Amino acid sequence: MNPIWMVKTRMQLERKVRGCKQMNTLQCARHVYQTEGIRGFYRGLTASYAGISETVICFAIYESLKKYLKDAPLAPSASGTEKNSKNFFGLMAAAAVSKGCASCIAYPHEVIRTRLREEGTKYKSFVQTARLVFREEGYLAFYRGLFAQLVRQIPNTAIVLSTYELIVYLLEDRPQ
Repeated sequence: MNPIWMVKTRMQLERKVRGCKQMNTLQCARHVYQTEGIRGFYRGLTASYAGISETVICFAIYESLKKYLKDAPLAPSASGTEKNSKNFFGLMAAAAVSKGCASCIAYPHEVIRTRLREEGTKYKSFVQTARLVFREEGYLAFYRGLFAQLVRQIPNTAIVLSTYELIVYLLEDRPQ
């Protein structure tokens, strides 16, 4: 998928860099190939690999919170629906917290990846980019755009993981 994300990022940044008429997707891909070759489509790939850590962190926190919720005593109700709804909303909250924590920890890779994908820049490798950004802009530069990322990702993850848990719950065999 890296070539697709690379073209998307270039298209978002191209007016800033090239200052000319905006290209469509195919023109942008052709331009990357003609100016940088096939390797141009894989700029930022090392930062994408670093992004796997965000998923690992998210699931580690989520599973811990899920276990805590399972063991937490809930007030019983006559129908049992109150407990199930509390579990569902608890899982949504656990997913939101886990994604928020993971994003805050791993977000610098997003900044590094975007910088690596910029056309005609001084950024050459993951480590070199990290050092250069830190030296020229400081630590806070690694967190530019974090709030927008959180606003987009936290609700998405909460919905996806809680829906997954709901489907698993509905499909599992329960004694009648």
